[in-house]
Amino acid sequence: MRKEYFFFCLLFITSTLSSLAIEDKKEISEIDQNFRPATITGLDVHFYNAFQQPFSLEGFPWRKPEGAILRLPETFTEKEINKGALFLAHHSAGGVIRFRSDSPYLALRAKLAYSFDMNHMPRTGSAGFDLYRDGKFVSVVQPPSSFGTIVSKLTGADNGKICNFSLNLPLYGSAAEIEIGIAPGSRLLPPLPHKIAKPILFHGSSITQGGCASRPGNVFTSMLCREFDVPQINLGFSGSGMAEPALAEAVSKLELSLLVLDAGHSTHNRRFYEIVRKAQPDLPILIVSKSYGNRPEKISRATYEAAVASGDKAVRFFDGWSFFHNPDDVDSDACTVDGIHPNDLGFYRMYQKLRPVIAELLEYSPATK
Repeated sequence: MRKEYFFFCLLFITSTLSSLAIEDKKEISEIDQNFRPATITGLDVHFYNAFQQPFSLEGFPWRKPEGAILRLPETFTEKEINKGALFLAHHSAGGVIRFRSDSPYLALRAKLAYSFDMNHMPRTGSAGFDLYRDGKFVSVVQPPSSFGTIVSKLTGADNGKICNFSLNLPLYGSAAEIEIGIAPGSRLLPPLPHKIAKPILFHGSSITQGGCASRPGNVFTSMLCREFDVPQINLGFSGSGMAEPALAEAVSKLELSLLVLDAGHSTHNRRFYEIVRKAQPDLPILIVSKSYGNRPEKISRATYEAAVASGDKAVRFFDGWSFFHNPDDVDSDACTVDGIHPNDLGFYRMYQKLRPVIAELLEYSPATK
């Protein structure tokens, strides 16, 4: 009887403590208002479909009008492309919505889909959006979860002027619907043309896709494209950027200003280069070796050396190992979250080191003449 009484008391105390712990549990947004997502409560907003004019949706060269966001041709199957890339093609990495407006405030309403929620990457990067006004960061959207509908206030125009806005889309997720809201009576106009009209295409794996940036605009691909005012096509597929010949054939038909090939883990690397080069003899191509693993990374180096031996004058090589392993960089040990994937500092280091190489190749590119 004493044992039963003791067990009952223990159960009562445990359940009481658990109940108190639940009651005391608070969200950080209740304590620090700076962590509260921006809401549109009390604002008068007119929403418009951001997939239609005057908005410009960039980053999806094979997407059909009114079609879903997709970074690969919809005709691809597992016969041509690996299963991982086919799935990740639904993620909107590198995608951007551009427009102009004089609205004093903006709003976003989006229905998330295909999103991953990871334990080493902020949700503001994997499923969030960030907004740039005239090339400068002004707002980030903090999704309460990886799925569902987001409604968030965004920073608007500066003192009633017509401003150029760029909304970067999620890196490890996407949205089935995106609407942008403006204040009644405000103007909504098409974006200004890019300084360089033809895009830079990046092909690689998780780092190229954007793991693990805190927000979409902080990926090195986006930093570089903002720097040179050029559209971006991001074909980074986490663990799945295999540089298959079928993808090379599709890429070879696009009008590009530059190709950045960061697929040193794939034995198709050299074949990918050869297919694109045959179709576009003058297209500048930058081959980047892996930033992790064993050094030297032989696949990318062999592709580059074969290209030079063939007489290619429009190819360059960058040793990716130097991104985070340069002894002159005193903070190199602070550039990744796990020894592989960059944080924001790591992506900034990549941007810094690639910028002069990209500048040289864009100067050479027929697309900039």
